[in-house]
Amino acid sequence: MSVIETVTDLAAGAETLQRRRYGRIETRAGKLASVQLRPWPHLLSWPEIWPVGPAWRPDGPPDRCRLYYNQPRGHERFIALKYVACTPGTSYRTLAAALAVLDTIAAIKRVDALLCDAANERLSERFLRRWGWEPHAPAWRRRNYIRRFYGVYPSAAVASTGAC
Repeated sequence: MSVIETVTDLAAGAETLQRRRYGRIETRAGKLASVQLRPWPHLLSWPEIWPVGPAWRPDGPPDRCRLYYNQPRGHERFIALKYVACTPGTSYRTLAAALAVLDTIAAIKRVDALLCDAANERLSERFLRRWGWEPHAPAWRRRNYIRRFYGVYPSAAVASTGAC
């Protein structure tokens, strides 16, 4: 087993995706580019350690979305959506593809729910509800959300083969 593995076909890589806990989903132009599986969780992002401002965007080709997720040890029934980074010019279709891949990984892993801390104020509650997220575990200055499955996954996630 390699330290870092890359999956480009979700159906063919299902066993690897089920086994590995930490990953980065990359979509480009509305399609899956890869899922990079890592031996360590995503802990910090550049805006969290350096005051870059709300207009900061990562470098890279236009219309690219990278979504980082962790399946914490001791909480195997959940996946935490840790961070989403989109380059300038990223389309809604590309973001939607990344979220669909995350749903597919949740179905492959048979997790009960996805969790996230919506730190970016531009993510409205209305937008999150449209994607199936609901407020969870309210805390001061935190916007925690959950997307529950409990064995019932979106049909697109279960049928997906990576061509979202």
